[in-house]
Amino acid sequence: MTHFARALELAERGRGKTGDHPLVGAVVVRDGEVVGEGWYEFDGVSHAEAIALERAGEAARGATLYVTLEPCSHQGRTPPCADAVVAAGVARVVVGARDPNPVVDGRGLERLSAAGLEVELLDDLAARRQNEAWRVWKSLGRPFVTCKAAVTLDGRVAVQGRRWVSGEESRRRVHELRAASDAVAVGMGTVRADSPRLDARGVDAARQPRRLAFGRGPLPEGSELELRNGPLEEELRALAADGVKSLLLEGGPTLATAFLAAGFVDKLLFFVAPVLAGDGPHVLGELGAPLELLHVRAEPSGEDVLLEAYLHEP
Repeated sequence: MTHFARALELAERGRGKTGDHPLVGAVVVRDGEVVGEGWYEFDGVSHAEAIALERAGEAARGATLYVTLEPCSHQGRTPPCADAVVAAGVARVVVGARDPNPVVDGRGLERLSAAGLEVELLDDLAARRQNEAWRVWKSLGRPFVTCKAAVTLDGRVAVQGRRWVSGEESRRRVHELRAASDAVAVGMGTVRADSPRLDARGVDAARQPRRLAFGRGPLPEGSELELRNGPLEEELRALAADGVKSLLLEGGPTLATAFLAAGFVDKLLFFVAPVLAGDGPHVLGELGAPLELLHVRAEPSGEDVLLEAYLHEP
């Protein structure tokens, strides 16, 4: 494992604990040996770089710091990390990704360079993906939107005679996605047709996501969903202001098409089942223009195949 890969691994230890802050991991290396490690956890307050440097002590002088995100350069809950890096006598800093926060973006790198440190920016995809929801929430003021669907090989979202399109493993993974999301949403057509619960079941869930319905009400009597019936952009900004950083769309073609056409979908997750439906509703309606997909990946999901793609750079 490379030292930067180790920093990414350390950052994951903060998953679910950082509040409104990003995941960050840091490794201090001198003469090929790791002399300090750290990661960010909100409860610990101290940032990953500060923890790693403290553990390295005097060994940080002349060392290389590997950090997954650009060190901050402003006074927040803690002093600027860039200043701490300079004061520790680090000679070289390898940074995974820029911080898109407007109060940081590039300023941390500039502070390090101005102090005479050698700075390398990797612009690493894995580092950007690690904080993909936080990056969109912080830079665009809306949640990171993932559009999930279960589809057949001919692009249909229903199969005659079957309750489910996708298999058991894929359905379990959907509950994991819900547990990892701040909010889950469907359209009112899905609400009326299926009365979905949208909660995370049968998986470890520190807390349940907010459960939303987009469209014109009213909601059925007894529904536990929140109705969001304003313009999409306004609703997304309101959700972001309320701390919703990630939104999972599970609605039908109407909702998915509306979000895609408006440019609000960041990631697609399609669970493709090995079946040809022959007829039935398609996964999407008319978009008006082609949409290019980025960083497409495929992996098995039980008997299905999970296709992942981005609409924008994470």
